[in-house]
Amino acid sequence: MTLNRAVAIANVDGAAAGLELIESIDASSLGHRVDAVRAHLLERLGEFQEAKALYLQAASTTDNTAEQRYLEERAARLPSS
Repeated sequence: MTLNRAVAIANVDGAAAGLELIESIDASSLGHRVDAVRAHLLERLGEFQEAKALYLQAASTTDNTAEQRYLEERAARLPSS
């Protein structure tokens, strides 16, 4: 199972289905991308606090400054509650 497939499934069957598939992915080789996708899907489900934490976790584990900024901005725009 690839992360791209989980995203595609989420787009067809809903964010919860995508999250379920992500659980079966070996995340060790994907680094921050898994957290970023989880965050996005949780955001779609209205789980803003958990999404915010995962966006920030993903930002802290990438070396790419542009990705860090993007992920931090995603986290910052989420409601606090």
